Amino acid sequence: MTPVTISSLAIIVFAAIIHASFQLSISVLTLLSGHSIGKKTAQRKIFRMSTSFVFGVSIITLLLISAVSYYLSLFIRHITSAEQLVAAIASGMMFGLGIAIWAFYYRRQPGTSLWVPRGFADYLNKRTKKTRNSIESFALGLTSVIAEIIFILAPILAAALAIITLPNPLLQIASVITYTLISILPLSIIIILVGSGHNISNLQRWREKHKRFLQFVSGGSLLILGAFIFVDRVIGVISYGGNLW
Repeated sequence: MTPVTISSLAIIVFAAIIHASFQLSISVLTLLSGHSIGKKTAQRKIFRMSTSFVFGVSIITLLLISAVSYYLSLFIRHITSAEQLVAAIASGMMFGLGIAIWAFYYRRQPGTSLWVPRGFADYLNKRTKKTRNSIESFALGLTSVIAEIIFILAPILAAALAIITLPNPLLQIASVITYTLISILPLSIIIILVGSGHNISNLQRWREKHKRFLQFVSGGSLLILGAFIFVDRVIGVISYGGNLW
C-alpha cells in the first residue's frame, strides 16, 4: 500500500469511530426500547423494532457517505487544487465542531439531553412515544440521523475525502461499507443487550454517569482528526507531488 492509501484508510476508520461516538441515535434507541418495555411490549417485538431502527440508521448513513463521496469526487476532479481547499474546510469544520461539542453538546440539565434544534428534539420525542411497529421504527432511524447531521457532517466529509483517494472502486465501496458498520457499532451493541434481556435502564444510567467523558472524547477526537487532515492533506499534499488524485 502507498502512504496515501494507508493514511486514507486511517482517516476513514477514525472518522467512523467519531461518528459512532455521537449520542443522538443511541438516545433515541434507548428511549424507544424504554417506552416499549414500559408498555409491556413483547421482547421479540422490541428486538424487531430496535433492529428496524438500526437498519434505518444504516441505510441513511450509507446513502450520505456515498452521496458526499460521489459529489466530492466530481468537484475535485474538475477544479485545480480543490482537494486542498476541501481538506482545509473539513479540517476547519472539525476544529469548530470539536470546540462546540466541548462547550454545549449536552444540555445543562440532568440526564443525557443533547443540543439539537428544539423542533427536531420535540418531533423525535413524540415519534418515539408513538412508534408501534418496525416500519415506524425504520423511519425513526432515518430521522434521527438527519437530526444529527450538524454533528456527523464533518466526519462524513473527512471520510468521503479519504474514500475518493483510494486506488480502485472495490476498495472505495468496501470503505463506505466499513464506515457504515463502524458508525452503527454502539447501536448494534444495544440491540444485542436488548435481545439478551438486559435492562435498558442500566445502560442509560451508565451513559448519564459518563456523559462528560464521552463529550470530552468526541470533541477531542474531532480536534485530533482535524489536525491530522490539515497536516496530511493540506500541508503534506506537496510531498505527494501536489495532488492526491
